[in-house]
Amino acid sequence: MIKIAPSVLAADILNMERDVRRVIEAGADWIHLDVMDAHFVPNLSYGPALVEELHDRFPDTPIDVHLMMDNPQYYIDTFCRVGASCLTIHTEVSADVSDILRRIRAHGVMAGLAIKPGTPVEMIRDLLPLTDMVLVMTVEPGFGGQKFNAGMMAKLTELRKMGYVGLIECDGGLSMDNLPELRAHGLDVAVMGTYMFTTQTPAEDIQRMRLM
Repeated sequence: MIKIAPSVLAADILNMERDVRRVIEAGADWIHLDVMDAHFVPNLSYGPALVEELHDRFPDTPIDVHLMMDNPQYYIDTFCRVGASCLTIHTEVSADVSDILRRIRAHGVMAGLAIKPGTPVEMIRDLLPLTDMVLVMTVEPGFGGQKFNAGMMAKLTELRKMGYVGLIECDGGLSMDNLPELRAHGLDVAVMGTYMFTTQTPAEDIQRMRLM
């Protein structure tokens, strides 16, 4: 059964609590939070304070934090301390990725590893034993509302052929139209921003997604 993780990047920033509560009450499994530093990606977004507030307001909902940052190693302890349930870093950073993944796990937090569309799955083969989840980006990271890149589905199949048994997450342009095929390729967690925060029937949609 697919886990649904609405991305708050698509929520109304002035009514974020209202929008997040709406998708949680509709049945969302996780809340996904993109942290962007304006260096690794050309956009700037949230920080640890928002993770802490979301954790305080919605303590029963896991917070899936995606660090799109050049230097995530400086922020691991902070994000884990304020309530991240899963912390995902990018394999493309210049830091010691294996050390960061171990540090995340040492906090009792799920360790995620993200790959951009241009990064081959083979590049992370040796890191898979240190990860609880692989995030396959189905758009270029940095901005919401982009068109889904169907060519990325092959990466999910490749991960399973490598013997990876952890969670596989996708982010970028996911919708009711492409979820069935993604699920067939091995998807476990669907990050859905624009779709989940614009649909008029979130509870009905989430119920349908669970049956895919």
